[in-house]
Amino acid sequence: MREFSLHDTSLRLSVAPMMDWTDSHCRVFHRLLAPHARLYTEMVHANAVIHGDRTRLLAMDPVEHPVALQLGGSEPALLAQAARIGQAHGFDEINLNCGCPSDRVQAGRFGACLMREPQLVADSVAAMIAAVSIPVTVKCRLGVDDDHDFGRFLAFVDAVAAAGCGMFVVHARNAWLKGLSPKENREVPPLRYDWAWRLKRERPQLQVVVNGGIADAAEAAAHLAHADGAMLGRAAYHDPYLLHRIDVAWFGEALRTRGELLRTLRPYVEAHLARGVPLNRMSRHWLGLFAGERGGRAFRQVLSEGAHRPGAGWALVEQALALTASGECAAA
Repeated sequence: MREFSLHDTSLRLSVAPMMDWTDSHCRVFHRLLAPHARLYTEMVHANAVIHGDRTRLLAMDPVEHPVALQLGGSEPALLAQAARIGQAHGFDEINLNCGCPSDRVQAGRFGACLMREPQLVADSVAAMIAAVSIPVTVKCRLGVDDDHDFGRFLAFVDAVAAAGCGMFVVHARNAWLKGLSPKENREVPPLRYDWAWRLKRERPQLQVVVNGGIADAAEAAAHLAHADGAMLGRAAYHDPYLLHRIDVAWFGEALRTRGELLRTLRPYVEAHLARGVPLNRMSRHWLGLFAGERGGRAFRQVLSEGAHRPGAGWALVEQALALTASGECAAA
């Protein structure tokens, strides 16, 4: 495993932590598509890490590195204990979630509501930094509800940075804690990328990665003129080949076709099938691979309808790929 730091080139491109999506199977697929990107787990609450099924919650394949464990929570001692466990499991970074707006998160006093408790976040970060030797970072919003004061946002960052945090992933919109669903919170509050860019200008010593609403390669590249990196979320999941195109453009690797990339996964898939993992647990992350391409709908349909059936294996993947053969030439 190579050494990792906050100045690693993988800061330039990363894939957001996404609940119910960025599990280990997803991250293995994304690593194949984007060898230089930094990957994040789904958010896991510190209590779950300490008391839950770590084999499942902290599942991670060695090919995923560099990969960060995102923690939820607001009790410094518990977060420190969970961070130690995460480091022992091989994660390269611990990231504290200060951006999730769900009702469950609010009831537990973590996620986006922590934007209003900078000292508690600072104490939590300090405790985690004291507990581990890997980087501790924060993913945050610009504020919550009607917080529209850049000075308040900057004060939050300054308090947490003073505790030792050197990197902030900024989802560049507010979180509305009342009246919007988590899905609406990713779409309705207006994006203000200029706040993230201004943060980098005013605090150049910090590493600032911009997240939120980045839909294509051009938008991702535009952020590199103002910040240290771009983090893609749903766009990378729904159109995963976008990750590959960006990685190739930014890091100079050779462009590979969608079919070639997916077939590279065959040994991984067959090894997990042999362990009793159903095909659909892996294939659900590939459904958008041919998004917008000829045969893409048929590819998705074959996998969606067949991968959950008992005995479904690699032959079904080849059946789906065969429907895209004409599009593969165009994709290259």
